Amino acid sequence: MRHIANTEQEQAWNGYEGTYWADNQDRWDRVNAGFNEPLLAAAEIAERDRVLDIGCGAGCTTRLAARRAGGGRASGLDLSAPMLARARESARHEALGNVTFEQADAQVHPFGPGTFDVAISRFGVMFFADPVAAFTNIGRALRPGGRIAFVCPAEPDRAEWLQAVRGLRDLLPVGGLGAPGGPGMFSLANPATVRDVLSRAGYEAIGTAPAEAYGTWGRDAADAAGFVLESGPGRHLMDQVGEDVRDRARRRLVGLLRPHEREGALQLLTTAWLVTARRPG
Repeated sequence: MRHIANTEQEQAWNGYEGTYWADNQDRWDRVNAGFNEPLLAAAEIAERDRVLDIGCGAGCTTRLAARRAGGGRASGLDLSAPMLARARESARHEALGNVTFEQADAQVHPFGPGTFDVAISRFGVMFFADPVAAFTNIGRALRPGGRIAFVCPAEPDRAEWLQAVRGLRDLLPVGGLGAPGGPGMFSLANPATVRDVLSRAGYEAIGTAPAEAYGTWGRDAADAAGFVLESGPGRHLMDQVGEDVRDRARRRLVGLLRPHEREGALQLLTTAWLVTARRPG
């Protein structure tokens, strides 16, 4: 029996949101690709390391970690069955024999003590109902002296995609999008919160460094606007208004995104925190 604490997140990531991410795996990877190398470098993955990828989604970072730990292994953990199916398919296609994926909740999963040398996550640790309990549980899975490195979104005011969507506030109920508090995309946007959570979870040598990268959200403004508005948050907003308002919102968003077109692509800046810490010992 799987242990699940984050039941609302499990429902979301096994419903429309998870299916949408799985169907658009390549697009989301292009959005977030600029954080791969900084994350993996901060994790200091060695040849024989055992790596845990938390909230691995469709498994891009898990597979990259598996290549760095060629004599070790990488294990991806996520709540979403649709995304894990894509992750396993990609691993088979790339003939990676040292990578596995498991559907589980990292907050309560019964990890074997000291099973991993390093834990990583690219935008997968912001959704825990109890982050202190979750990071404590992940810490038990690390060997003494084991390390963790993850990327989480920084302040919402610096996220260009969110600023564009907020330009629709007179058409769509975007007021709560990006608001702090509770599990969600920006729950760890304050570095003081990150340091407090990890300290209470028993980590030491905690570091928070700013990181930013441009991601490709589409071919052009129209393509990117459709991508954003068909994602989980966008679809939720659009479902609350009539067809005429949806059409106006889509046209407005295209106009707001147009200045971000460059070199045959629509690129937006994402700002984040690159967090590192160690388990004592």
